[in-house]
Amino acid sequence: MIPQKTYTKQALFLGILLMATWLVNISLGSVDIPFKDLFQIIFGSNESKESWNYIVWNFRIPKSITAILVGSGLGISGLLMQTLFRNPLAGPFVLGISSGASLGVAVLILGSTFLGSFLGAFSPSSYSVTIASSLGSFLVLSVVLIAIKKIRNTMSILIIGLMFGSISAAIINVLSYFSSAELLQQFIFWSFGSLGNLSWQELGVFSGILLFSILFLLKSIKPLNGLLLGENYAVSMGINLKKTRTLVLVVTSLMTGVITAFSGPIAFIGLAVPHLTKLLFDTSDHKVLIPSVAFTGAILMLICDTIAQVPNSEYTLPINAITSLFGAPIVIWLLIRKQKSTI
Repeated sequence: MIPQKTYTKQALFLGILLMATWLVNISLGSVDIPFKDLFQIIFGSNESKESWNYIVWNFRIPKSITAILVGSGLGISGLLMQTLFRNPLAGPFVLGISSGASLGVAVLILGSTFLGSFLGAFSPSSYSVTIASSLGSFLVLSVVLIAIKKIRNTMSILIIGLMFGSISAAIINVLSYFSSAELLQQFIFWSFGSLGNLSWQELGVFSGILLFSILFLLKSIKPLNGLLLGENYAVSMGINLKKTRTLVLVVTSLMTGVITAFSGPIAFIGLAVPHLTKLLFDTSDHKVLIPSVAFTGAILMLICDTIAQVPNSEYTLPINAITSLFGAPIVIWLLIRKQKSTI
């Protein structure tokens, strides 16, 4: 085990690294803003160009905050799922919440082929897409909550979530088959994920839900540590297994649903960040892991967003592709390195 002082130093390092990646993220883009001018803009100086002020405050800062929230939320959700199911391949989307959100958006965008007269009043926009995604997530969440009451086996809940993902994917495939190329392209663009579509008002709602979920979760640190040794051991410690499982599933579903609703489905982060954090901190204590995973997820998401912006270029790459292309090789390398060190 690593001494507590070392954890503090590592947490301080992550905090400094997060601030550095945040500053780099908001300074780079199609318009390169020097750090000197960036500090003037952030601290209220009027010496910088008016256009730079507008870019920073109305686009780059909201987008960077969204990246921090998405990375933190997906990282924590992935950690919770891997702990609850004791499965290193579990991620925030295993419950089918993201698939339900995708189905809601698919019905809105692609369903006009079958429900044109009904959906005509709901033309796809940022608000209607968010509402449709939220309704899809809520539908799957409701079924998961019913399953929690009926089923005691945790793995059965996992299988139900995977089945809902398959059902949602099948319906989306049918809708896609009968949709026009224009509507299909619109849905595909949404599925790429995006961090730059939120206004300050939407960002307030988004951050409020995520922060509430994380604070609500802090009560369950001890039960989560008990689950690492198995459900029977957790029960012998006096942990209310049903209550803990319900809390974890509700918090994960809420965070995953709101992230997908506001930013689209974003792959890799929730699966890989918990492993990456455990390699860096060498601990299984959730008191250390939860904040560390939040910081690591935020940093990784900011780095991926900076790459996706293609600095000094007018092009923006799909964030969903960058998270996998950039992050997966790093985790593979770290796992191989750890395996070699244990031989």
